[in-house]
Amino acid sequence: MEAISDLNTFAKILTAKGYDGYFHTQGAYAGKLKASISEYLANSPKGVVKQELLLTCFLQWAGEDLPRIECLMRVKYLNGKFFLNSIEVAKKDRYGQVLKQSELTDLSVVTAPKAKEAIAMVSDALEQKTVHRQKRFSF
Repeated sequence: MEAISDLNTFAKILTAKGYDGYFHTQGAYAGKLKASISEYLANSPKGVVKQELLLTCFLQWAGEDLPRIECLMRVKYLNGKFFLNSIEVAKKDRYGQVLKQSELTDLSVVTAPKAKEAIAMVSDALEQKTVHRQKRFSF
C-alpha cells in the first residue's frame, strides 16, 4: 500500500506516530521533520533534488555513554509528493556498534509503526519491562 503525501500531510502523520524529534535530511539540515525536509529542498540547486531522501533521527537517547536507538527512513520524493519506502531501526552502543537492528520494507506513511513500536523491535524484553516500571512509578 503506497500512500502519496504532500510535505504537510507526511510530517503530520509521522509526528502523530511519535516521530517528533529532530531529524537530519541527507545527513544535514537539522530540525523537526517538516523543517528539516523544507530546508533541504530550499537549499538544493534547481533540478538537483534527489528522488530518494534519507531521514535520520534518534528514537531514544540517554547520553553519549549509553546505548541509543537510531532510525533511518528512506523516502521517495517525486513531483512534490513523498512516499515512505522503508524504515531501519538500530540499537547501537556508545561506540556506534550495532547491537540489534530491524528493517521494515514495503511501507507507506500510513502503515509505518509508531515510534514506540519501532523502539520495541530492537529493545530487549527485560529492558522494556524496566522502562515500563520506571514510567509507571516515576514521580
